[in-house]
Amino acid sequence: MGIGGAVERNMSAEAEPLLAVDELTIRFGGIVALDRVSFDVHEGSILGLIGPNGAGKTTFFNILTRLYRADSGDVRFQGRSLLRVPAHEIVSLGIARTFQNVELCMRMTVLDNVLLGYHHKLATNPAYFLLAGVGWPGLSGAERRAVAEAEEMLEFVGLSGFGSRVVQGLPFGVLKAVELARALVARPRLLLLDEPAGGLSATEVAELGRLIKRINRDLKLTVLVVEHHMNLVMAISDKVVVLDFGSKIAEGTAREVQADKAVIEAYLGSDEDD
Repeated sequence: MGIGGAVERNMSAEAEPLLAVDELTIRFGGIVALDRVSFDVHEGSILGLIGPNGAGKTTFFNILTRLYRADSGDVRFQGRSLLRVPAHEIVSLGIARTFQNVELCMRMTVLDNVLLGYHHKLATNPAYFLLAGVGWPGLSGAERRAVAEAEEMLEFVGLSGFGSRVVQGLPFGVLKAVELARALVARPRLLLLDEPAGGLSATEVAELGRLIKRINRDLKLTVLVVEHHMNLVMAISDKVVVLDFGSKIAEGTAREVQADKAVIEAYLGSDEDD
C-alpha cells in the first residue's frame, strides 16, 4: 500500500475521536442546562472545559457518567453511545472521574479508599476485601495485585507512605490527591477531572498542573478537565471548550479562546451598558 496508504490510515484514525459529543441537550424544568453542545476529545489530548458558574460543565460530566439522562443528542466513547450504558458499567468501559466535592469514605484508610476504584476488576465483594485487610492471608492473587496497583498510584500522586492513614483529618490537598489516585487505579482511557484545583493553594495548583501533564504523558491518558482556575486550564490544555448558559460559545487553543470576544464578555461582562 506504501506511504499513501499509511497516510490514509492515519487520517482515518485521526478522524475518529475518543469521545464525540453531538448536539447534547438537557433541561431541568424550564431551564436549559445544555443546549445542543457538540465537540470532540481526541485520544492522548488534554481538553479544558470552562465557563462561568451555571454554564453546564458539571452537568455534562454527570451525563457522561450516567447520573443524568440527556433529553436529546448523543455522547459516543470509542464509537459507542454512552446514553444507553448503565451507570455501573461506565468505569469498565474505560472512563473514571473525580468530583467537584471530595467524595471519600472518611473513616477508612487512604489505601482502602483508593482500592474502591479497583472494585470493577475484582470478583470478590469489595466490602469483604476491605474488611479483610491487606494483610489477610486469604487474599487472592488478583486482590494482592489490586493492593500493589493502589500503592503504585499513591506513589504516583505523591502520597507514598499515606496508605495506612485514616482519611478523616488529612489536609484538603491530600484528600484531592487520594480521590485522584482512586480514579487512576481504575486504569481508564479517559480521565474526567471536575474542578481539581478547587480549594488548593497557589503552590498546590502549580503542582497539580505538573501532575496532570505527567498523567497525560506517562500514563498515556486522555484528560477532560472542568475548571474555574483559568491559569491552570490555559497552561495544560491542548484545546479549550467554553460554555455559557448551557451553550458552547468558543472552542480552540488556549490563545484563541483567551482572545475570543464572546469569552471575554462571558467572564468580564460587556462594556456596552456603561
